[in-house]
Amino acid sequence: MKPITGNLDSCDGLDSRQFSIAVRRLADSLQYGTDSSPFVGSGIEYAQSRPYESGDPVKQIDWRVTARMGRPFIKEYEAPKQMPVYLLVDTSGSMCVSSVNTSKYAWAVQIAGGLALASLARMSPVGIVGCGERTFNSEPSLSRHQMFLWLHQLRHFRFDERTTLTEKLEQLSKILSNRVMLIVLSDLKQPKVIDRLKLLSQKHDCVVLQLIDPAEFGRLQTGIFRGEEAETKQTFVGHSRSRWFGEETANELRQGGIDHLELKINQPFIHSLRGFLRKRDCLGRGER
Repeated sequence: MKPITGNLDSCDGLDSRQFSIAVRRLADSLQYGTDSSPFVGSGIEYAQSRPYESGDPVKQIDWRVTARMGRPFIKEYEAPKQMPVYLLVDTSGSMCVSSVNTSKYAWAVQIAGGLALASLARMSPVGIVGCGERTFNSEPSLSRHQMFLWLHQLRHFRFDERTTLTEKLEQLSKILSNRVMLIVLSDLKQPKVIDRLKLLSQKHDCVVLQLIDPAEFGRLQTGIFRGEEAETKQTFVGHSRSRWFGEETANELRQGGIDHLELKINQPFIHSLRGFLRKRDCLGRGER
């Protein structure tokens, strides 16, 4: 297996319009069966009632409390605080090694797009961070147009680069003062990334979506073969039934309080991804 070079268009076969449609469909699938918006009415939620003061709008009078107390009371509302979402997409060479038609990287970008649109529908600002050697950092935004511009830029990244996921997580830990949601899309090939995630999970809500090629869990239809590691260029000899990852990764993440889901790219995973997100309310109402 050789890493796919060039841009993402060459490996998923989609033009810009087809990619946008695929991302929107994925977002719709992830939101299926959930509320379309966290806001109620005018986008605010009831907090309390207080005595009426001169100049208060009449339409906010709490008639039940007014009748009970014998004097006018006003309803007070507060806007729900939506937690910003950061999508960290591993853009390294190992994400582009593929034994099937669509690589881990191609799926990672599409999933990131689907999660971004689903989060924007919940009024959660979204930022995207590319975790490779190229500079790609976007501040959280509520603009769908801006989001698609970022996604199309991300599609055209070259894949012959090493992972910088650990470094990007360390950078974020220094600049994020308020609680955010961090969603990592990676194959987790960098040794120290789990330790960094454990530290971040003490303050932030961390989720890991680990993309796995069938060759990495012993499903490659060959015998013994010689390969080259996409990022380090080191050669190795492997077997089609060799598993290149273990249960210890998932266990270590869960022990650190980090929700983790394996996505095997040769199998349908939308249903399991939607169930995973719904169970932990990733696309929910954020923090209050």
